[in-house]
Amino acid sequence: MLTAAIPFPDIGTDLFSTEIGSFTFALRWYALAYIVGILIGWRICLAAVNRPALWPPSGPPLDREQIENLLTWIILGVIVGGRLGFVLFYQPGYYLANPLEILKVWQGGMSFHGGFAGVGIAALIFCLRQKRSLLSTADLLALATPPGLFLGRLANFTNNELWGRPTDVPWAIIFPGEAAQVCDGITGLCARHPSQLYEALLEGLLLGTLLLYLAWRRGWLKAPGALTGVFLTGYGLARSFVELFRQPDMQFVTAKNPIGHALHFGEWGLTMGQVLSAPMIVTGLALIFYSFSHFGSAADQRPNTVV
Repeated sequence: MLTAAIPFPDIGTDLFSTEIGSFTFALRWYALAYIVGILIGWRICLAAVNRPALWPPSGPPLDREQIENLLTWIILGVIVGGRLGFVLFYQPGYYLANPLEILKVWQGGMSFHGGFAGVGIAALIFCLRQKRSLLSTADLLALATPPGLFLGRLANFTNNELWGRPTDVPWAIIFPGEAAQVCDGITGLCARHPSQLYEALLEGLLLGTLLLYLAWRRGWLKAPGALTGVFLTGYGLARSFVELFRQPDMQFVTAKNPIGHALHFGEWGLTMGQVLSAPMIVTGLALIFYSFSHFGSAADQRPNTVV
């Protein structure tokens, strides 16, 4: 029985909109999250490469001009990878039958894991073409990513999407809409976990703070690949944990699988988010081990000229 809950602060999906003739121009919170996240990430990258003491003796992997060139590749990787990831991981049957719908990115449907893969491929091609260190460049991108994750999850919240499972915790949110109010066994208003905010705090704020601390105060950029490993492991663990509170993907929900496990054996299983996060955790731990087994002595030399 619902004893306490917080009404959804419905501020709309648009920051503003204006009519120009028959055309409506709108700046959506989700688009703003991408724009501001990329700008903050860009500034973090510039701040890091401007401090040679943070890096191995060979110096930062990129200069200012190369960072700006890489930014174009990253944006394409996020959009193309995020969209194709959603298509392949979550609704392949629908998009196979309606291939033109794949191009309608403005209707929503992006996957972080797909976007991450897209960024990885874009960075790999860029580093090979520019003959730059892939691991150190990946560390730079790892530092830059959490602000975008934080803002993106806040945008998920304002968009009233990706909400959590029904709950009676005091901070539960009453999300609007028919879909959000369909809760088995619950009469009256249905309150849910604000799982978007859980992810914003864990994947964005907490993980981002940890990465900045390790880079600026502990010298981990001197061990190429270490920060990338922390990011992969941290994101994978955070996402896997929050999956316990997120509403399951409806395409996986059946009468025998009410939790929506993508892989299941009886009552035990993994959601699609957990399945996709597992390789990130394994790869991240392997990268940390590899990095410190090869560059550990360099990382022990903490930067002493950084403010």
